[in-house]
Amino acid sequence: MSNIVYIAASLDGYIADKNGSVDWLHELPNPEGSDMGFGELMERVDGLVMGRNTFEMVLSFGVDWPYNKPVFVLSNRLTQLPEGVEDKAFLLNGTPKEVMSKINALGYNNLYIDGGVTIQNFLKADLIDEMIITTIPVLLGGGSPLFGDLLEPLKFSYVKSEPLLDCVVKNYYFRARD
Repeated sequence: MSNIVYIAASLDGYIADKNGSVDWLHELPNPEGSDMGFGELMERVDGLVMGRNTFEMVLSFGVDWPYNKPVFVLSNRLTQLPEGVEDKAFLLNGTPKEVMSKINALGYNNLYIDGGVTIQNFLKADLIDEMIITTIPVLLGGGSPLFGDLLEPLKFSYVKSEPLLDCVVKNYYFRARD
């Protein structure tokens, strides 16, 4: 079983700007249309766990549903999903450990964890096994931070770095457990 964070962050550690936008990610030169390893990640996972804000942001892109795996949307506010994703996304609530118990009981064990607050909450519960963080060379000066306060330090082991598009670096880390 593995819970994997796969996300891009600015040099100063933000995943969205002060307005909650991720438009700055689209400014990267990508003439080849590289998915930057996203397809490879999707082959490794059984499903996705994302927060409501991230889910709503994905819906706002105005594209066809981008995932071919079940998406578990964490929300205490939503009571139903929008039309068109009912068989692709599923609402859950509870603590990260409760959520993982529910998802694992359904047979999903390798999960992509997405969304700032969701990632922070899963880190607080020590439920992240791997992080793949692509650093974008921009300073946003504020916004939504990738990391938040922790109850205690969590140690990760560096695995490797991979330069992409001649301007970004993808860093791989595994959770160092005793």
